[in-house]
Amino acid sequence: MATTTADSRPRPASRWIGHAGTYVLLIVWAVISLFPVFWTITTATKTAADVTQGHILPWVDFVPDWRGWRSLGLSPDTILRPSTARDEFLFRFLNTVTTAVGASLLALVLGSLAAFGLSRFRYRIGIFRNDDISFFFLSQLILPPVVLALPFLVLYRELAFLDTTIGLTILYTLTVLPITVWIMRDQFDAIPKELDEAALVDGLSSWGVFFRIMLPLATPGMVSAFIISLILCWNEYFFAALLTSADAKTLPVLVASQTSAQGINWWSMAALSTAAVAPLVVLGVFLERFIVKGLTAGAVK
Repeated sequence: MATTTADSRPRPASRWIGHAGTYVLLIVWAVISLFPVFWTITTATKTAADVTQGHILPWVDFVPDWRGWRSLGLSPDTILRPSTARDEFLFRFLNTVTTAVGASLLALVLGSLAAFGLSRFRYRIGIFRNDDISFFFLSQLILPPVVLALPFLVLYRELAFLDTTIGLTILYTLTVLPITVWIMRDQFDAIPKELDEAALVDGLSSWGVFFRIMLPLATPGMVSAFIISLILCWNEYFFAALLTSADAKTLPVLVASQTSAQGINWWSMAALSTAAVAPLVVLGVFLERFIVKGLTAGAVK
């Protein structure tokens, strides 16, 4: 006579408790992760007393004010008036866009070409092979930026690249090129080589395979590499502060300059930070589908 075994599936109550616990942990983690963003946004609407007293909740602990945005000439009552602070912010914003976008695009072009070669061809430079060359690119990320400070300072002085957006763009390209090569090589490795062989049989050259086969299929990885490079370049402070003085200063340098002998202008710094981060947030929301697809396709290991 066959015997019946007890049902090992979790009971509905246990399953509900498990799901509830998971959601509670996710909510707690979301609050912890998003609290700095909330603090920055609300600080831009606080007065000095609200900042020093640690007031957190608007309309509960304090009445929001446009003081931070007014200091930038971006408040509703000053947006239509001439403002030196707003002109300064827009100038630094343009510098940031020029250097970050330019460096990210240039790194994406060079990195895609290098990654395609490392993925589809075999190289031998002395004892080094493709994996060694790829690791060499990635190892550049380990090097502390301060080690390169003096060499770049001397080199840029000789080349007249100090305080220029071109100089920052070239430097930022070199900075993010390793991560771009690594991401794009993983993306190309995920594409079957049989597609290349079929295209070559049909008469395409290696360049034709790259532009007509590889790049369209690697679009999610390209978007991921571009966004990561853009974020790294957009937020870079060390070289922007070291190699610029007036004409090429970027937003991170402007944010850090909100300190004086009298103290820190928290409201101005918070408003600047919010305005600086907002474009990246909007871009990330619109490109989220491509970013997730590229990262989950093995673009980053």
